[in-house]
Amino acid sequence: MTVSLTTRCPSDVAERIVALRRAIHAEPELGLHTPMTRDKIRAALADLPLEWAEGPSTTGLVATLKGTGVPSGDGRAPCVLLRGDMDALPMPEETGLDFASTIPGVMHACGHDAHVAMLAGAARILCGMADSLAGEVRFMFQPGEEGWHGARFMLDDGLLGGEGTGRPLPDVAYALHVMPNARHGVIAGRAGAIMASADELRITVTGRGGHASMPHDTLDPMPIAAEIVTAIQTMVARRFPVFDPVVVTIAKLEAGSTHNVIPDHVRMRGTMRSLSAGNRLRLREEVTALAAGIAGAHGLAAEVEIIEGFPVTLCDEGAVDFGEGLAQGLFGDESFERLANPIMGAEDFAYVLEKVPGAMFFLGVAGEGEDWAHCCGIHSTRMMIDESVMPRGAAFLAGLAESYIASQQG
Repeated sequence: MTVSLTTRCPSDVAERIVALRRAIHAEPELGLHTPMTRDKIRAALADLPLEWAEGPSTTGLVATLKGTGVPSGDGRAPCVLLRGDMDALPMPEETGLDFASTIPGVMHACGHDAHVAMLAGAARILCGMADSLAGEVRFMFQPGEEGWHGARFMLDDGLLGGEGTGRPLPDVAYALHVMPNARHGVIAGRAGAIMASADELRITVTGRGGHASMPHDTLDPMPIAAEIVTAIQTMVARRFPVFDPVVVTIAKLEAGSTHNVIPDHVRMRGTMRSLSAGNRLRLREEVTALAAGIAGAHGLAAEVEIIEGFPVTLCDEGAVDFGEGLAQGLFGDESFERLANPIMGAEDFAYVLEKVPGAMFFLGVAGEGEDWAHCCGIHSTRMMIDESVMPRGAAFLAGLAESYIASQQG
């Protein structure tokens, strides 16, 4: 792939990227409404020729750059969506950084501060070449990724285009996610499922409590809950093929008040992950039948509630190939890695990829020469990134848009 030198990140843009990342990191926000982060983005890009749009459901932003280059062919300007997420996590920070979180119990532990800063950097790079850009780029600054379905809300608000909005959806969509325990500067991706679906599982086993010394006079829900936990693991191993895997983890059990009272209820909470829509649906059915069957066999009842989370993140093969070629053209043959396996974490960029072909990529932000495999990972209270990698991320995002638009000419 021929790559324009304009997709390099100038030093002044690199400095702006780091400054914006640190400002956002110091004031992290949760959920769908992140007004301080929104305002920092608007201020950082206020001098650029961007059209801004917001919706009623979130503080998410879409900034649109309309290149002034003349499209060839049928005259329809190609459109690329680039996305960066904005929200933080409800957890303390223990990094000791000079710009550590000033908001108690809230931290940017998933790198969304870096995602926003790199996307802002890409916007600045692309605005600098607007007169040669024969197409449109939409920059999606999205809150509410950490379980809040922010991408779905922004789609529903019509911010990305589509039916009833008066403008089409983008032709292709890309996102970039940092990975602190991955090799410095390496970009990774894969075609097909790259991240899992995620649904929350809640099971309540109801019996009849009483004195712990007389369990025969009760319907003790404790052993039934334990049986359900272990039976779920057997179900996963024996009912689902290893070639299309699922994961079910019960992560929380709540029951009882003291050592000598059998409770009436045991409440369990966990997560269910899958790599296909079919297994996602089947897993819900199997868990519900299993819990009810085991409880019923002992004369108790089990109520199962499944709270729908993100769908499977599916990457278009052509979009991944395009990103691989671009990364190697910009940074060398060793700069891109094909992931052998999906990651069982979940990502709400999946909602965008259900509507628009595209891909999510990962960027290794471990320090150069560090033992990257043992760095603190995302969602750690001590998670840190090597900021020197962020200009590469901005250049890659800008290059995806510039090169895709150029590829559609003629």
